[in-house]
Amino acid sequence: MPIKIPDHLPARRTLEAEGVLVMDEGTATRQDIRPLRIGLLNLMPDKISTETQIARLLGATPLQIELTLVRITDHATRNTSADHMAAFYRPWSAVRHERFDGFIITGAPVERLDYEDVRYWPELTDIFDWTQTHVHRSLTICWAAQAALYHFHGLRKRALEQKAFGIFPHRNRVPTSPYLRGISDVFDVPVSRWTEVPQMELETAPHLQILADAAGTGAGLVYDEARHMLHMFNHLEYDTETLAREYARDGGACLPVDYFPQNDPTRPPLNSWRSHAHLLFANWINEAYQTTAFDLVHVGREPLPVS
Repeated sequence: MPIKIPDHLPARRTLEAEGVLVMDEGTATRQDIRPLRIGLLNLMPDKISTETQIARLLGATPLQIELTLVRITDHATRNTSADHMAAFYRPWSAVRHERFDGFIITGAPVERLDYEDVRYWPELTDIFDWTQTHVHRSLTICWAAQAALYHFHGLRKRALEQKAFGIFPHRNRVPTSPYLRGISDVFDVPVSRWTEVPQMELETAPHLQILADAAGTGAGLVYDEARHMLHMFNHLEYDTETLAREYARDGGACLPVDYFPQNDPTRPPLNSWRSHAHLLFANWINEAYQTTAFDLVHVGREPLPVS
């Protein structure tokens, strides 16, 4: 089934060119089904690239998805035009009384700041708490995953001596997990971060289950059973060229590990993680679909267990 996004969103043309089924408003309303309502709080500076990456993966699932783009209420982005934000994004203050089957929170380029020094930290903590009453399943990515674990579990991040950057093979530790259904025993994942949550602390925290990890970068995927939250520290959503753009942006200071063929940055990279990204997002969507309330008004009304 297709994904429903605004008609003039820049991602639409890219996705249609790739063969992703994109539905217009009129067609969506004619279908006698309830779409799965997914919110995306996009904290990344390049909003349009991130919209496209996430919409690509959501649009490949067999369900009709209605994607709502959300922003921090009073935070002005410097890398995306105000017209784009006004046309396609809703402030969280405008959606906080609404309910979602799924909600995704991206990473942000603030990971080397203390959480409390991030200007929008108070609102983000409100959003984390809101997911426990208005959202059925949540997915956090990179810095947002670390931030959620700090907010809910008090787990502090730790600075790395050097940036974890490149393609790292991850071990599928729980192949019976519904989120890892069909994923290989070992699968490649793009990694790009300066901090980590120590794996030993994750191992001993109540209600947390490490689903996947890598020898060089530690835990990569963690499930918080008590809060119905899936935390992905790395970037399966990245497209083929994302790490190359980061490498160029940083002036070639750090070569991404095992990304360019033979570690030669003049050669175009090959995508070895695309299928795993589609599987993970399809599994997350399926888990939300199988367990969400038929009537959206009931989503989030059943109290979740507390650690």
